[in-house]
Amino acid sequence: MPAERYAICFTPSPHDGLAIVGANWIGRSAFSGEVVEPPMIAGLPLAEIAYHTALPRRYGFQGMLKSPFHLTEGMNESMLLKAMMRFAMRFQPFTLPPLTIVHRRDILALAPMTAVPALDTLAASIVTEFDAFRAPLSEAEIERRASGGLTPVQFDNLHRWGEPDVLAAFSFHMPLTGPLSPSEMARMERSVAAFFGPILLEPVEVDHIALFIEEEPGAPFCVHSLHPMGAVRARQSA
Repeated sequence: MPAERYAICFTPSPHDGLAIVGANWIGRSAFSGEVVEPPMIAGLPLAEIAYHTALPRRYGFQGMLKSPFHLTEGMNESMLLKAMMRFAMRFQPFTLPPLTIVHRRDILALAPMTAVPALDTLAASIVTEFDAFRAPLSEAEIERRASGGLTPVQFDNLHRWGEPDVLAAFSFHMPLTGPLSPSEMARMERSVAAFFGPILLEPVEVDHIALFIEEEPGAPFCVHSLHPMGAVRARQSA
């Protein structure tokens, strides 16, 4: 099995305001790979921010559309890139409603304030159409991912699609912290709200999908390539 793993995500363009603030919060740019100095927030030590953002820092500031996977036998990176280019052209760009801070199990994340059917459709299509590129999970991987108390729907998803939170169980979010205790949650939420501030009210254009790559086990995920959505002619005339 190849060492690399890939993930298909949405992340704002590198010069977008949200991308810059998100990279500053988690402490790393997924585009350049450069470490970013943690933010200065009153009452929250830098070491504590660095500790609680370690997990999202590894994955980069993104919203996962297809969880990390190894390429299956007979598939290669070039084939994946060509498929992503063709796939992205079939979907028209759309705008997310304002983002808000949410709790996803025991982490803090950003998510749209209201449902976004276009985003749900995009994510479902990515999961199903790119499943042919995904190497089957090992028994150990299935056991590890099933250890969190899955619902029957999530359990079925894990065995069929290699990840539990897809299709009907999908809920788009952009993680901002690792697991937090109940006593930490409220304080970190206040800090996140203060740091992101008005940027959350600005529109977020979903006009591409991103291929992320983990070049070796345990390495940080970085943006490999962005794949613009919409037909070429429509993009040129916009």
